[in-house]
Amino acid sequence: MSLTIGGALVLLLLVTALLSLVWTPHDASHIDASRQLAPPDAGHPLGTDQFGRDVLSRLMEGARITVFAGVVAVGIALLAGVPMGVVSGMSGGWLDNVVMRVSDFLLAFPALLLAILLAAVYGTGTLTAMVAIGIASAPGFARVSRAATLRVMAGEYIDAARLAGRSRTAIAVRHVVPNILDVVIVQASVSFATAVLAEAALSYLGLGTVPPTPSWGRMLQESQDLLFSTPELCLWPGLATAAAVLGLNLLGDGLRDRVDPTLEGVR
Repeated sequence: MSLTIGGALVLLLLVTALLSLVWTPHDASHIDASRQLAPPDAGHPLGTDQFGRDVLSRLMEGARITVFAGVVAVGIALLAGVPMGVVSGMSGGWLDNVVMRVSDFLLAFPALLLAILLAAVYGTGTLTAMVAIGIASAPGFARVSRAATLRVMAGEYIDAARLAGRSRTAIAVRHVVPNILDVVIVQASVSFATAVLAEAALSYLGLGTVPPTPSWGRMLQESQDLLFSTPELCLWPGLATAAAVLGLNLLGDGLRDRVDPTLEGVR
């Protein structure tokens, strides 16, 4: 059930993001002063904001930013964390200790502080914020990959590969990486949800996506002064963010149950 519901919500997010590349009901950045805070109608199904911009169009383009942010953050975390975990698990000894201590340091370094530092150096923007989130998420991939690598390295087929004279690189590519992909995919889905939430939070604080590019977090920030007079302006981006995070978390839970069926029904 978790896999089905989560997959449906994630598919809706992806379809909305892809659709926004070729079509939206209106130009998401077009300001129409004559239609400020207009109620929903046939032309604007979700109404307009305080600048007369179409809310539905901005939500659709915000989905595109959300997907982009998740892909960038998870991609950086995966490319940095998985090799660290595999090398650590295969090597052991002092190298394993060094890699894990680096991982501990990154875990102790707040992602928000790293985002602020990068924003101060390179300027605010979606890419800058997601690089910070990706770096902060890398230790999670490293630890998951290391644990899975240790399990794989205990297999008899690894001993057979060593006796056959295969190099460590060949063992890693042919045996270790393919056998840890399942847990890496689960970690990626969970980290994607974290990146979506982080992008919304950083945009809300002014450290993420910059205007006039639509972002769900930026939409929340811009509509907070109208919370009591026009609460639906906060409702739509809030619901969109919650649905995306819920879908990704449910997808991760469902994938985890598939990877390890003994966990199904435990939570």
